[in-house]
Amino acid sequence: MYKLIPHVEQLAIHFQMDGNLIPIDSEEAKRQMMKREDEAEEESETVNVETETVKPAEEEDEEGNKRAVGRKEKKPANQFNFSDRASQTYNNPSRDRGEMTEPPPRANFSSNATQWEIFDAYIEDYEQQQKSKEKKPSHKAAEKPKAKKTNLSDQGDEMLKVAKSAKILERMVNQNTFDEIALDFKYYEDDADDFRDQEGTLLPLWKFSCDKAKKLSVTSLTWNKKYTDLFAVAYGSYDFLKQAKGLILLYSLKNPSYPEFIYYTESGVMSLDFHSDYPHLIAAGFYDGSVAVYNTAESTQIAKYSSSARNGKHTDPVWQVKWQKDDLDGNMNFFSVSSDGRVVCWTLAKSELLFTDVVTLSLENTLDGPEGAIVAALGCGTCFDFNKQQDQIFLVCTEEGKVHKCSKSYTNQFLDTFDAHHMAVYSVAWNSYHPKIYLTCSADWTVKIWDHTCKDPLFTYDLGSAVGDAAWAPYSSTVFAAVTADGKVFVFDLNINKYEPICEQVVVQKKKTKLTHIAFNSKYPIIIVGDDRGNIISLKLSPNLRKKPKEKKGQEAPKGPEFEIPKLDKILSLVRDPEASTKQ
Repeated sequence: MYKLIPHVEQLAIHFQMDGNLIPIDSEEAKRQMMKREDEAEEESETVNVETETVKPAEEEDEEGNKRAVGRKEKKPANQFNFSDRASQTYNNPSRDRGEMTEPPPRANFSSNATQWEIFDAYIEDYEQQQKSKEKKPSHKAAEKPKAKKTNLSDQGDEMLKVAKSAKILERMVNQNTFDEIALDFKYYEDDADDFRDQEGTLLPLWKFSCDKAKKLSVTSLTWNKKYTDLFAVAYGSYDFLKQAKGLILLYSLKNPSYPEFIYYTESGVMSLDFHSDYPHLIAAGFYDGSVAVYNTAESTQIAKYSSSARNGKHTDPVWQVKWQKDDLDGNMNFFSVSSDGRVVCWTLAKSELLFTDVVTLSLENTLDGPEGAIVAALGCGTCFDFNKQQDQIFLVCTEEGKVHKCSKSYTNQFLDTFDAHHMAVYSVAWNSYHPKIYLTCSADWTVKIWDHTCKDPLFTYDLGSAVGDAAWAPYSSTVFAAVTADGKVFVFDLNINKYEPICEQVVVQKKKTKLTHIAFNSKYPIIIVGDDRGNIISLKLSPNLRKKPKEKKGQEAPKGPEFEIPKLDKILSLVRDPEASTKQ
């Protein structure tokens, strides 16, 4: 057994003095030399004056020579008057270090080589050389690609072994590359918010882009419910004449330079949603009307479940998909809405997708068919959302500007219908805390806040351009944000200002860039927005945009629905009609 002892410094410094040298040609050296010459001249002048004023007395010695009286003679210096000074330091004891390694394994090998064995070996080698000379060049050319294939397969196996290590190393390099942005994300707070009570700002952080999605638009954004640094982006096209292949990318905040997962699709992807309990499952809706479920835990590019014309595929683009709780049999299921007027429930069986039509969006007007037949007109569904507290109730919006309140239990008729907007409704979202409040946004430039028990909107905001998406903040019942086609992000807080946004900011770099979608992170104070050029921008909310109730001494700050619902009710009570409030 040997004990490793750290290295001990053997050098001891007893005196050290710092000095400086000045070049003789420099101005500072010339000044010093001139000063010394002046001092020497002054000393010589004082000596001459003393010699002239004072003349020492002279006297004769015994031999008759004259010598000066009153002047002391200088004694010569004693050359042998000196002293030695010495010191001795403590010498540390020397230490020996040694290491012992295990000897390499040994093996004894012996063999006998006879004359006939040597002869046979020479004959085999000679025959192989003759065969190689007789082979045609075509055989050689055919053999080369085989060798290359085997080499590529070997390289692929080696790459799989180091894939995890390479991914960790890539994240470390990116963290060093984007070090300033990472520090801003974690620590930066806008101090200017202290001087403006009712305004806030958005700080741009990472920009996510991929060369494979340059000519595509961002059609959906969704955060993973479990891994809060991971989000999925759907790429497609809203233009009917520019339809191409789609793309699904999964990005992480730990690696903004390249996506973690890439899925190629034959049709444009229009909607995405992560499962809340199984974060590796992603439901997707496509422009050709099909839906699919991808499993990120598997390395394959093929969807685990997909719909076709045989099992209830939509006939128009699927604008939104949403996971729901498992059914009574324990099967996972999700809902989809499409322009064909159908809201469909898809159940994941063992090897296939089973569909059930939940609601058909029929219009009040009817069309005259051939031979006098009457054809029921169908509304074009654009978006939907389920109530956070009562998932049986959900809202469906249409291109005609209607909002239908529906129930899973009553599939034949609507519970209620609202004439919400004059143009297509692009997004609807229930409040994160209040079970009665929801918001809608539309191409008619407005965002409206509703109570599902009232026919008229509680708040209406005109943003001056088509509103692509709107979302409630997960940390407050009064905060929501919206994006518009002119590249602006609006953030509202009803608790601070009921009439105007507390933040209005342009976040796109190029003009004529339209923002299409927005999503709040459930853990961090950031939002992500997507545009029609395939870029995703992450933005940090300043302190004024995420104000929380102050903590009192010895008490925790109030949180949760018990505090958020009364806060929103207090604001809405000032807006509701007295008659409506008495009916409730």
